Amino acid sequence: MTTLLWLLVGSFFNVVIHRLPRGESIAFPASHCVHCGVRLSAKELIPFFSYAWQRGRCRHCGKPISLRYPLVELLTAVLLTLLWYLHQGGPAVYAYLAFTSLLIVISFIDYDHFLIPDQLLVAGLGVWLLQQLFLPFIAWPLALAGGALAFAMMLVIYVLSRGGMGFGDVKLAGLIGLYLGTPLAMLSLFLAFVLGAGIGLLLLASGLKKRKDALPFGPFLAVGAFLAMVWGPQFITWYRIFFGL
Repeated sequence: MTTLLWLLVGSFFNVVIHRLPRGESIAFPASHCVHCGVRLSAKELIPFFSYAWQRGRCRHCGKPISLRYPLVELLTAVLLTLLWYLHQGGPAVYAYLAFTSLLIVISFIDYDHFLIPDQLLVAGLGVWLLQQLFLPFIAWPLALAGGALAFAMMLVIYVLSRGGMGFGDVKLAGLIGLYLGTPLAMLSLFLAFVLGAGIGLLLLASGLKKRKDALPFGPFLAVGAFLAMVWGPQFITWYRIFFGL
């Protein structure tokens, strides 16, 4: 039942990912085919399974439905289900569920448009503040230190890169720091840069990207943050064992 709920949530994320960067309402009009504009029936809105049932094509115009839609739904269900079972019973689960949801949406929007909407960052900050006030999940000093350090580190990189990195990445890093605190925020940034460098080198080696081609960094920040949320303490333990600390 929980997984089905997350699939439905993922379906809504698809709407946000598609409409928000275009300045469209996420509530109106009702879900419709992006090709022919026909309003979708309840059966056509069943997450994941409707794609298979329709064989990846609109029933009305026959044009292909992007594989992105079921992938976002499945990814949302897998990640949120994992968080729910790992953190259930503790106050952190609600913050992590909300923040991971935000990271999913931000990742795909940044991938498509090289944009991290301020509306999403403000929403994430609002959720963090409300939970800290009414159901705190992280010590205030740790959170504020994490946010300040992550923001400052990314700001330095932003300035040195001379346009190579967007300011949205700086703001997202600060938000990640608030949710994770220190030292997990630093770990998440380290993982993001390692992943970004690794993927970048693979894309260059395969010829899919050239040296001057831009690569959105938001998805790497999101993956680093999620890994730190789920396996952060284990990463830190392995690091200390490896270096004998």
